[in-house]
Amino acid sequence: MQYGPAVRRRRLGAELRALRARAGLTSGQAARLVGWHQSKVSRIETGRSGVKPADVRLLLDAYDVREPELHELLVVLASSDDDGRHHWWHAYRGLLPPAYRDFISLESQASTMRTLENSVVPGLLQTPEYAREVTRAVVDGAPAGKVDALVEVRLARQDVLRSNPPLRLNAVLDEAVLRRSVGGPEVMAGQLRHLREAAQRPHVRIQVLPFGTGAHIGLAGPFVIFSFPNTSDLDVVVLDHLTSSLYLERKEDLQAYSEAFNSLQIHALSPEDTLDFIAGVADGA
Repeated sequence: MQYGPAVRRRRLGAELRALRARAGLTSGQAARLVGWHQSKVSRIETGRSGVKPADVRLLLDAYDVREPELHELLVVLASSDDDGRHHWWHAYRGLLPPAYRDFISLESQASTMRTLENSVVPGLLQTPEYAREVTRAVVDGAPAGKVDALVEVRLARQDVLRSNPPLRLNAVLDEAVLRRSVGGPEVMAGQLRHLREAAQRPHVRIQVLPFGTGAHIGLAGPFVIFSFPNTSDLDVVVLDHLTSSLYLERKEDLQAYSEAFNSLQIHALSPEDTLDFIAGVADGA
Protein backbone atom coordinates (compact mmCIF):
# COMPACT_ATOMS: atom_id res chain seq x y z
CA MET A 1 0.00 0.00 0.00
CA GLN A 2 1.35 3.44 -0.95
CA TYR A 3 0.51 6.24 1.50
CA GLY A 4 1.30 9.36 -0.50
CA PRO A 5 2.59 10.73 -3.79
CA ALA A 6 6.15 9.79 -4.64
CA VAL A 7 7.53 13.28 -4.02
CA ARG A 8 6.13 13.20 -0.49
CA ARG A 9 7.44 9.69 0.23
CA ARG A 10 10.94 10.69 -0.85
CA ARG A 11 10.88 13.83 1.27
CA LEU A 12 9.61 11.95 4.31
CA GLY A 13 12.15 9.16 3.83
CA ALA A 14 15.04 11.63 3.64
CA GLU A 15 13.88 13.41 6.80
CA LEU A 16 13.54 10.14 8.74
CA ARG A 17 16.93 8.93 7.53
CA ALA A 18 18.56 12.16 8.75
CA LEU A 19 16.85 11.88 12.14
CA ARG A 20 17.97 8.26 12.52
CA ALA A 21 21.55 9.30 11.76
CA ARG A 22 21.25 12.16 14.27
CA ALA A 23 20.19 9.61 16.87
CA GLY A 24 23.31 7.55 16.10
CA LEU A 25 21.34 4.47 14.99
CA THR A 26 21.77 2.10 12.08
CA SER A 27 18.68 1.09 10.14
CA GLY A 28 18.90 -2.35 11.78
CA GLN A 29 19.01 -0.86 15.27
CA ALA A 30 16.08 1.41 14.48
CA ALA A 31 14.07 -1.53 13.19
CA ARG A 32 14.69 -3.54 16.36
CA LEU A 33 13.60 -0.61 18.54
CA VAL A 34 10.19 -0.45 16.86
CA GLY A 35 9.79 -4.19 16.23
CA TRP A 36 10.14 -4.12 12.44
CA HIS A 37 12.35 -5.83 9.90
CA GLN A 38 15.32 -3.75 8.76
CA SER A 39 14.10 -3.86 5.16
CA LYS A 40 10.95 -1.91 6.12
CA VAL A 41 13.03 0.95 7.50
CA SER A 42 15.16 0.94 4.34
CA ARG A 43 12.12 1.01 2.04
CA ILE A 44 10.64 3.95 3.97
CA GLU A 45 13.91 5.89 3.92
CA THR A 46 14.39 5.45 0.18
CA GLY A 47 10.79 6.41 -0.58
CA ARG A 48 9.99 3.01 -2.08
CA SER A 49 7.32 2.38 0.53
CA GLY A 50 4.77 4.60 2.21
CA VAL A 51 4.37 4.90 5.96
CA LYS A 52 1.33 5.52 8.15
CA PRO A 53 1.27 8.52 10.51
CA ALA A 54 1.19 6.14 13.50
CA ASP A 55 4.40 4.49 12.30
CA VAL A 56 6.06 7.89 11.84
CA ARG A 57 5.24 8.73 15.45
CA LEU A 58 6.75 5.40 16.49
CA LEU A 59 10.00 6.19 14.68
CA LEU A 60 10.14 9.74 16.05
CA ASP A 61 9.80 8.39 19.59
CA ALA A 62 12.56 5.87 18.91
CA TYR A 63 14.79 8.68 17.60
CA ASP A 64 13.93 10.87 20.63
CA VAL A 65 12.68 13.70 18.41
CA ARG A 66 11.16 16.29 20.71
CA GLU A 67 10.58 19.29 18.39
CA PRO A 68 6.75 19.69 18.07
CA GLU A 69 6.93 21.46 14.68
CA LEU A 70 9.08 18.69 13.23
CA HIS A 71 6.64 16.11 14.57
CA GLU A 72 3.76 17.94 12.89
CA LEU A 73 5.57 18.31 9.57
CA LEU A 74 6.50 14.65 9.27
CA VAL A 75 3.06 13.42 10.31
CA VAL A 76 1.51 15.71 7.69
CA LEU A 77 3.88 14.28 5.09
CA ALA A 78 2.76 10.77 6.02
CA SER A 79 -0.88 11.85 5.90
CA SER A 80 -0.56 13.57 2.52
CA ASP A 81 -2.68 10.97 0.74
CA ASP A 82 -5.32 10.73 3.47
CA ASP A 83 -3.88 7.52 4.92
CA GLY A 84 -4.13 5.56 1.72
CA ARG A 85 -7.80 6.11 0.96
CA HIS A 86 -8.53 5.80 -2.72
CA HIS A 87 -9.40 8.96 -4.62
CA TRP A 88 -11.13 9.49 -7.95
CA TRP A 89 -7.90 9.49 -9.97
CA HIS A 90 -7.07 5.95 -8.83
CA ALA A 91 -9.66 4.74 -11.33
CA TYR A 92 -7.29 5.99 -14.06
CA ARG A 93 -4.11 4.36 -12.73
CA GLY A 94 -3.62 2.38 -15.94
CA LEU A 95 -3.86 5.56 -18.00
CA LEU A 96 -2.00 8.19 -15.97
CA PRO A 97 1.78 8.05 -15.44
CA PRO A 98 2.95 8.24 -11.80
CA ALA A 99 4.18 11.83 -12.18
CA TYR A 100 0.73 12.98 -13.29
CA ARG A 101 -0.94 11.13 -10.41
CA ASP A 102 1.51 12.81 -8.03
CA PHE A 103 0.60 16.18 -9.52
CA ILE A 104 -3.14 15.57 -9.09
CA SER A 105 -2.62 14.40 -5.52
CA LEU A 106 -0.67 17.55 -4.63
CA GLU A 107 -3.23 19.72 -6.42
CA SER A 108 -6.06 18.13 -4.42
CA GLN A 109 -4.33 18.83 -1.10
CA ALA A 110 -2.99 22.33 -1.80
CA SER A 111 -4.56 25.51 -0.46
CA THR A 112 -2.98 27.76 -3.09
CA MET A 113 -1.65 27.21 -6.61
CA ARG A 114 0.48 29.79 -8.42
CA THR A 115 1.06 29.06 -12.07
CA LEU A 116 2.79 30.66 -15.04
CA GLU A 117 1.70 29.52 -18.50
CA ASN A 118 3.34 30.59 -21.75
CA SER A 119 1.53 28.38 -24.27
CA VAL A 120 -1.88 27.08 -23.19
CA VAL A 121 -4.63 27.88 -20.73
CA PRO A 122 -4.00 26.16 -17.35
CA GLY A 123 -5.82 22.86 -17.04
CA LEU A 124 -8.01 24.08 -14.18
CA LEU A 125 -9.38 26.83 -16.42
CA GLN A 126 -9.91 24.91 -19.66
CA THR A 127 -13.31 24.33 -21.27
CA PRO A 128 -14.11 20.75 -22.34
CA GLU A 129 -13.71 21.66 -26.02
CA TYR A 130 -10.36 23.38 -25.48
CA ALA A 131 -9.15 20.53 -23.26
CA ARG A 132 -10.00 18.01 -25.99
CA GLU A 133 -8.04 19.90 -28.64
CA VAL A 134 -4.99 20.28 -26.39
CA THR A 135 -5.12 16.60 -25.43
CA ARG A 136 -5.34 15.50 -29.04
CA ALA A 137 -2.26 17.56 -29.86
CA VAL A 138 -0.24 16.29 -26.89
CA VAL A 139 -1.09 12.59 -27.40
CA ASP A 140 -1.08 12.73 -31.19
CA GLY A 141 -2.46 9.55 -32.71
CA ALA A 142 -3.99 8.24 -29.49
CA PRO A 143 -7.29 6.34 -29.84
CA ALA A 144 -10.46 8.31 -29.18
CA GLY A 145 -11.15 6.37 -25.96
CA LYS A 146 -7.84 7.45 -24.44
CA VAL A 147 -8.42 11.06 -25.42
CA ASP A 148 -11.89 10.93 -23.84
CA ALA A 149 -10.50 9.53 -20.60
CA LEU A 150 -7.72 12.14 -20.40
CA VAL A 151 -10.24 14.92 -20.95
CA GLU A 152 -12.39 13.43 -18.16
CA VAL A 153 -9.39 13.61 -15.85
CA ARG A 154 -8.68 17.21 -16.84
CA LEU A 155 -12.25 18.26 -16.10
CA ALA A 156 -12.46 16.25 -12.85
CA ARG A 157 -9.39 18.09 -11.58
CA GLN A 158 -11.36 21.34 -11.77
CA ASP A 159 -13.47 20.25 -8.80
CA VAL A 160 -10.77 21.73 -6.53
CA LEU A 161 -12.06 25.17 -7.55
CA ARG A 162 -15.54 24.21 -6.35
CA SER A 163 -14.58 22.46 -3.10
CA ASN A 164 -15.07 23.92 0.37
CA PRO A 165 -12.75 25.68 0.88
CA PRO A 166 -11.75 26.03 -2.78
CA LEU A 167 -8.20 26.04 -4.05
CA ARG A 168 -6.93 29.61 -4.44
CA LEU A 169 -5.62 29.90 -8.00
CA ASN A 170 -3.25 32.69 -9.07
CA ALA A 171 -2.45 32.42 -12.77
CA VAL A 172 -0.15 34.58 -14.89
CA LEU A 173 -0.68 34.00 -18.62
CA ASP A 174 1.53 35.19 -21.43
CA GLU A 175 -0.48 36.93 -24.16
CA ALA A 176 0.46 34.03 -26.44
CA VAL A 177 -1.92 31.83 -24.45
CA LEU A 178 -4.83 34.02 -25.56
CA ARG A 179 -3.64 34.49 -29.14
CA ARG A 180 -2.87 30.86 -29.96
CA SER A 181 -5.84 29.43 -31.85
CA VAL A 182 -6.71 26.06 -30.34
CA GLY A 183 -9.60 24.27 -32.03
CA GLY A 184 -10.66 27.20 -34.15
CA PRO A 185 -12.60 30.46 -33.56
CA GLU A 186 -15.62 28.88 -31.86
CA VAL A 187 -13.56 26.91 -29.33
CA MET A 188 -11.39 29.94 -28.58
CA ALA A 189 -14.40 32.21 -28.14
CA GLY A 190 -15.83 29.82 -25.57
CA GLN A 191 -12.47 29.51 -23.82
CA LEU A 192 -11.92 33.26 -23.59
CA ARG A 193 -15.45 33.73 -22.26
CA HIS A 194 -14.81 31.04 -19.67
CA LEU A 195 -11.57 32.75 -18.57
CA ARG A 196 -13.42 36.01 -17.97
CA GLU A 197 -16.10 34.22 -15.96
CA ALA A 198 -13.53 32.31 -13.90
CA ALA A 199 -11.54 35.48 -13.20
CA GLN A 200 -14.54 36.97 -11.41
CA ARG A 201 -14.54 34.27 -8.74
CA PRO A 202 -13.08 35.56 -5.45
CA HIS A 203 -10.56 32.71 -5.21
CA VAL A 204 -9.30 32.97 -8.82
CA ARG A 205 -6.84 35.68 -9.87
CA ILE A 206 -5.82 35.86 -13.52
CA GLN A 207 -3.25 38.30 -14.92
CA VAL A 208 -1.98 38.64 -18.48
CA LEU A 209 1.55 39.52 -19.54
CA PRO A 210 1.08 41.47 -22.79
CA PHE A 211 3.61 41.16 -25.59
CA GLY A 212 4.50 44.79 -24.89
CA THR A 213 6.06 43.69 -21.61
CA GLY A 214 8.99 42.39 -23.63
CA ALA A 215 11.36 39.79 -22.25
CA HIS A 216 10.52 38.53 -18.78
CA ILE A 217 11.75 35.90 -16.34
CA GLY A 218 8.89 33.57 -17.27
CA LEU A 219 10.41 32.97 -20.69
CA ALA A 220 12.55 30.31 -18.99
CA GLY A 221 9.45 28.11 -18.96
CA PRO A 222 6.12 27.48 -17.24
CA PHE A 223 5.95 26.37 -13.63
CA VAL A 224 3.53 25.68 -10.80
CA ILE A 225 3.99 26.43 -7.09
CA PHE A 226 1.78 24.51 -4.66
CA SER A 227 1.32 25.83 -1.13
CA PHE A 228 -0.35 23.86 1.66
CA PRO A 229 -2.32 24.70 4.81
CA ASN A 230 -0.52 25.36 8.10
CA THR A 231 3.12 25.17 6.95
CA SER A 232 5.23 26.55 4.11
CA ASP A 233 7.70 23.68 4.60
CA LEU A 234 5.53 21.53 2.34
CA ASP A 235 5.52 23.91 -0.64
CA VAL A 236 6.54 22.37 -3.97
CA VAL A 237 7.55 23.76 -7.36
CA VAL A 238 6.60 21.60 -10.34
CA LEU A 239 8.32 21.90 -13.73
CA ASP A 240 6.72 19.94 -16.56
CA HIS A 241 8.69 18.34 -19.37
CA LEU A 242 7.49 16.33 -22.33
CA THR A 243 8.02 12.95 -20.70
CA SER A 244 8.40 13.73 -16.99
CA SER A 245 7.94 16.29 -14.22
CA LEU A 246 10.54 17.74 -11.86
CA TYR A 247 9.59 18.49 -8.24
CA LEU A 248 11.65 21.09 -6.36
CA GLU A 249 11.37 21.37 -2.58
CA ARG A 250 14.64 23.00 -1.50
CA LYS A 251 14.07 26.32 0.25
CA GLU A 252 16.36 28.17 -2.15
CA ASP A 253 14.40 26.84 -5.15
CA LEU A 254 11.08 27.75 -3.57
CA GLN A 255 12.33 31.24 -2.78
CA ALA A 256 13.66 31.74 -6.32
CA TYR A 257 10.41 30.68 -7.97
CA SER A 258 8.27 32.62 -5.50
CA GLU A 259 10.29 35.75 -6.24
CA ALA A 260 9.98 35.07 -9.97
CA PHE A 261 6.21 34.75 -9.69
CA ASN A 262 5.97 37.95 -7.65
CA SER A 263 7.97 39.74 -10.35
CA LEU A 264 5.69 38.40 -13.07
CA GLN A 265 2.61 39.61 -11.19
CA ILE A 266 4.13 43.09 -10.85
CA HIS A 267 4.81 43.32 -14.60
CA ALA A 268 1.49 41.77 -15.66
CA LEU A 269 -1.77 43.62 -16.11
CA SER A 270 -3.94 43.99 -13.02
CA PRO A 271 -6.81 41.49 -12.70
CA GLU A 272 -9.26 44.25 -13.68
CA ASP A 273 -7.28 45.29 -16.76
CA THR A 274 -6.85 41.63 -17.62
CA LEU A 275 -10.62 41.22 -17.92
CA ASP A 276 -10.71 44.09 -20.43
CA PHE A 277 -7.71 42.71 -22.28
CA ILE A 278 -9.29 39.25 -22.67
CA ALA A 279 -12.49 40.90 -23.91
CA GLY A 280 -10.45 42.83 -26.47
CA VAL A 281 -8.79 39.65 -27.73
CA ALA A 282 -12.19 37.99 -27.99
CA ASP A 283 -13.47 40.94 -30.04
CA GLY A 284 -10.50 40.68 -32.38
CA ALA A 285 -8.59 43.67 -31.05
